Amino acid sequence: MEKFERIPDIFASQVFNEDIMRERLPKDVYKSLLNTIANGKEIDATIADVVAGAMKDWATEHGATHFTHWFQPLTGVTAEKHDAFLSPVDHGKAIMEFSGKELIKGEPDASSFPSGGLRATFEARGYTAWDPASYAFIKDGSLYIPTAFCSYGGEALDTKTPLLRSMDAINSASLRILRLFGDDTTRRVLSTVGAEQEYFLVDAEDFKARRDLFYCGRTLFGAPAIKGQELEDHYFGTLPARVSAFMKELDTELWKLGICSKTKHNEAAPAQHELAPIFTTTNIAVDQNLLTMEFMRKLAPKFGMECLLAEKPFEGINGSGKHNNWSLATDSGKNLLKPGKNPADNKQFMLFLAAVVRAVDDYQDLLRISAATAGNDCRLGGHEAPPSIISIFLGEELDTIIKSMIEGSSYSKRDTRYMSLGVKSVPTIRQDTTDRNRTSPFAFTGNKFEFRMVGSSQNIALSNIVLNTAVAEALSDFADRLEETIDFRGELDKIITDTFRAHSRILFAGNSYSKEWEEEAKARGLSNFRTSPEAYAHFTDEKNVKLFGKFGVMSETEMRSRREIFFEGYRKIKNIEARTMLEMTIRDIIPAVSRYIGVLSDSVNAKLNVSKTINVSAERDIIEKLSDLLASTYEAYTALERVEKTALTKADEDAAFYYKDSVIPKMEALRRLVDSMEVLCAREYWPMPTYGDITFRI
Repeated sequence: MEKFERIPDIFASQVFNEDIMRERLPKDVYKSLLNTIANGKEIDATIADVVAGAMKDWATEHGATHFTHWFQPLTGVTAEKHDAFLSPVDHGKAIMEFSGKELIKGEPDASSFPSGGLRATFEARGYTAWDPASYAFIKDGSLYIPTAFCSYGGEALDTKTPLLRSMDAINSASLRILRLFGDDTTRRVLSTVGAEQEYFLVDAEDFKARRDLFYCGRTLFGAPAIKGQELEDHYFGTLPARVSAFMKELDTELWKLGICSKTKHNEAAPAQHELAPIFTTTNIAVDQNLLTMEFMRKLAPKFGMECLLAEKPFEGINGSGKHNNWSLATDSGKNLLKPGKNPADNKQFMLFLAAVVRAVDDYQDLLRISAATAGNDCRLGGHEAPPSIISIFLGEELDTIIKSMIEGSSYSKRDTRYMSLGVKSVPTIRQDTTDRNRTSPFAFTGNKFEFRMVGSSQNIALSNIVLNTAVAEALSDFADRLEETIDFRGELDKIITDTFRAHSRILFAGNSYSKEWEEEAKARGLSNFRTSPEAYAHFTDEKNVKLFGKFGVMSETEMRSRREIFFEGYRKIKNIEARTMLEMTIRDIIPAVSRYIGVLSDSVNAKLNVSKTINVSAERDIIEKLSDLLASTYEAYTALERVEKTALTKADEDAAFYYKDSVIPKMEALRRLVDSMEVLCAREYWPMPTYGDITFRI
């Protein structure tokens, strides 16, 4: 019988958290480290050796033999280099050691990671620096120490460093506002995030049998399955046995690492699922989401499956996003975006709300860039994915309040409504003050904002860097005005009203998928970057450089390096996809269809040899259609091959736009022809699993 493990017993059992610190550190060291974490201060170097020794003892007791500085280079994934605790001593012996210096700083090779020109191959030195606010943990026999990563010259080569800087920025700006409202007890304001993770699970054998899935993580060919998601029977449906077993083990492994995996269910598309955690501090949420994705990929093969995190693995059904639920909270746990019972009278809330509205309107381009990837371009704009136009949905109640402020009219609070389902045994339901809008890219959902545009494979750091910094700017400007005024209440009301009036164009409660909204958004002056290269080009616009520079989040040099990396990454991904299409076409698809045409031709000849009067019109019709398609496919293949060769001659930015304008249309043309051949080709001759096979195999 399976041994039952109590969740409280295993939760965070592999994490060097506050409980472990309290137990293992001297009281003064524990208080000093806690102060560092709570207030975002630099660690006292005099306690580093004590902390390192306690970490090592705890880790080795749990079976760890190595330690690693775990960081987030600009590759979109994580990196780690493992060193043993082992140190040789006299007489051929060895001891287990770990110093404060090794805890605080590491030195990986910085030249082998994307740097956007910040580092050359011969300039190899880089540094990792411990992030005490993100707990160390044990995984696979090593002590993992979350760290920042920078170059020899101090430029950030990772996502964590700017994120921590942005968290400092919003903390400082928020504290200024809270002090103006008489709050003298809050020591720190933290941005918080809960990242819902969507993903697909497919049979491992199907994955291996498709070159596109294996190399690109998504299908580049594939005719629609007979059944997709049109019956809406997969969403919240019964979990298949293999999926349920996978989710159970995934939860257990995440709980051991202190990740509050809370909700699991089938998503709308066949073979699609979702995991949602409880929110936590943003830098920890980023770390934990990266670990969640890692464990999804790692555990799926154990159950004969592969986990797909690509944004659009299959055409014609839902893609996968990552809903970034962002909010602000004080160190005492007070949510600063909670409206309260009377939002119109909650001036502090209305001021923070105004700051978010202004931030999103002023920096639509940065938010769009933060969700811009080659994969996400395939997802945005349909099947419950938000469009490329940024807008905010606030809901009926807040929209009414804001309208009354702008117009100077009175506001009457809506009475609380209750719904009875007409069944005596079923409780009466209290109705929320507003409905939800699934088409909105940035929606207020009660006490947080849900940024739905982020792609499922992405690191969520950049989206939160943008939100933190942009909101910090708005709050800082508000604080400047309020600190100088002699009429606090009058100036406060003026700031709130003027901000909503100036930025009302970003508010939209309708259907964001509609053509009418696209036209209206254009008339309002909202940006619409349909593809990633179009968005990337605006990352280093003057206003954006000024924003990040003002708060020390990113220097202009760091921003320009990231801009280069954006274009470089896009070019490389599309290059791999184009080459994969070419190889599949010439080595798999054309030979397979040719064989089938040959079989049909042999069948026709065999029948006619029996009798010249036998009707072979069906076979001849299929042969003719497939032959025409095959010829067109080869023409499309050579056309794609030609533009792909041209793309290779171009620099990253030019190449990215060339892929967008010239290569991708050729890829789409080739796909249409191949998909047309798939539906005419006998199943036994088609060289790869079909959409129907893959999405319903589990």
